[in-house]
Amino acid sequence: MADQIPSDGVVVQNARLAVAAELKKKKILKQPIAKFDLKTGKVYLLYSDGTREEIGKVGRKRYSERQR
Repeated sequence: MADQIPSDGVVVQNARLAVAAELKKKKILKQPIAKFDLKTGKVYLLYSDGTREEIGKVGRKRYSERQR
């Protein structure tokens, strides 16, 4: 049984459970959670009291299209 490779579905399910557990832990410990807004391209820290702090903005270009 140790020789078998788990299917992708099992790996994805376990990853989602791990992320959900980490988010729940951060809420309990009152630590900020990083969120990304797709519409504006901004990155926020969301605190347990509901306040948001903008910490960055994502560029719209692909990595290969950036100029040096």
